[in-house]
Amino acid sequence: MRLISIFNFAINCKSKQNMNKKTIQKINILFIPLLITSIGFCTIYTFLNWLLFIKLELFSINESIVEFGIPFFLPVIPVIFFFRPRLKILNLKKSNGKTYNELYLFILWLSIAGSAVIAQDYLKNSTGKLVQIESVSQIPQKKQSKYYKVNRFYFDKSVAGTYTSFDVSNKGNDFNMTLFVVIPIFDKKNNSSNLSCKYWLGIKYYDQISNRSSEKEKQDRYEQFLEISQSEFDRADLSNFIYLERIGNSDDGDSYKKALKNCKKFETENSIIFISKNQPFESRKGNTIYWLIGTLSAGAVVWLIMILIPKLNQTELSRFKNGTSRDKDLNDFLNFMKPREGFFITPILIYVNVLIYITMAIAGLGFISFHGEDLLRWGGNFRPSTIDGQWWRLLTSVFLHSGFIHLLSNMFGLLFVGIFIEPILGKTRYLILYLSTGILASCASIWWHEATVSIGASGAIFGLYGTFLALLLAKVFPPEFSKAFLITTLIFVAYNLIMGLAGGIDNAAHIGGLLSGFIIGIEINKPVKDKMLNK
Repeated sequence: MRLISIFNFAINCKSKQNMNKKTIQKINILFIPLLITSIGFCTIYTFLNWLLFIKLELFSINESIVEFGIPFFLPVIPVIFFFRPRLKILNLKKSNGKTYNELYLFILWLSIAGSAVIAQDYLKNSTGKLVQIESVSQIPQKKQSKYYKVNRFYFDKSVAGTYTSFDVSNKGNDFNMTLFVVIPIFDKKNNSSNLSCKYWLGIKYYDQISNRSSEKEKQDRYEQFLEISQSEFDRADLSNFIYLERIGNSDDGDSYKKALKNCKKFETENSIIFISKNQPFESRKGNTIYWLIGTLSAGAVVWLIMILIPKLNQTELSRFKNGTSRDKDLNDFLNFMKPREGFFITPILIYVNVLIYITMAIAGLGFISFHGEDLLRWGGNFRPSTIDGQWWRLLTSVFLHSGFIHLLSNMFGLLFVGIFIEPILGKTRYLILYLSTGILASCASIWWHEATVSIGASGAIFGLYGTFLALLLAKVFPPEFSKAFLITTLIFVAYNLIMGLAGGIDNAAHIGGLLSGFIIGIEINKPVKDKMLNK
């Protein structure tokens, strides 16, 4: 009995050693790299942000891109190309054959990006000194700062520049109205007779109404909003503040500059706009540092638990150690997105749309979303401008998108339908179909909407789906394929059209593209069917 006990003890010790060895392997391959990546990326990016954009001011890029866009999306690179192959050492398969890979990648990305975004907010609010000045005319004599405490000033409320911004949010369900007001700042009242003014105070008012409301209801609410804002502006004691904060290169800053252009009384070139702050200067940091530490810690703990739960895949672990592990799925996807015979135009269209979006973001127009005025300037479809001779907008608007989610959803829709119909139509016919249905969708949009900036590839994509439906009904594809995808496509089209009724979506363009594509599909189904039979 004693020999058996010793034998069992030895087995247990060996088992524990194996468990410890597996745990150490998981920590070395997956946990420590996460810590290094999270802390390293957060530290290096924050330092570069401080050095290039705050300290040296070498570039002027929209703050939303620097503080949110880049740190939010850049971690996708190490997650996909570094961590994704390493995840193969874990057995993440579900009982139904699928895997938890996407969940693990999402948590990885969130851990790295979340702390980096919070770090930029902390950097923004913790840098800069409060400069004491007697009056705003002393600003050029002092070292440039973001924050100023002014002892003597005069706000001329009789002269104001205004600009109203309209946008939609909450998946197109809310219609937002923001009124930006700027008024000149002088040392004293007598200075207000000057012909120029360099320093301005910015004030913002906001209201919201359901985007499902009629045009008349929106107009009435807007007029009411202007009256209330005027009343609040007249009653406001603008001198009740602790310090002034200089507006940077941001979406709000762009809107304040537009309000400044509408003030015709003064020369406003090279003007500086401030907003007033009523909180103590020391409290601007808030609890951001604790959020940063908490996010880093929570991400590390959650990731550690997640990698300790599943078992090791010994085969993939051996391949990883030998350097023979390859991310076949990623390589297949990258190869799949390369233009090739039968799938040439679709990836090029996707790349063009993405490139235009990135170009607009780099130009400082935003990142998550763009303003209607900027979209109009870049070629948005707008009836008064289009029918006034700018017919090129019918085409250029097809390659513009209002935001990241808009772009993403359209490109997925294009990829799905392009896989099936580009091979049977051919490059030339497919490209002509895309462009022509896009233009016809734009025509339907300006026919229906009197004064709406319409943009997006969805009209052209609905045109492709219209053609796809026509070819499915004409039995161009094999019976099994047609039966399955006819139902799927009808559900997809119906769902999107119904969602368009909620507001904020250009259903006129969707329907125009769908009908034009369907008619074209009926016309070309016979030669396409003959081509399929010859193959």
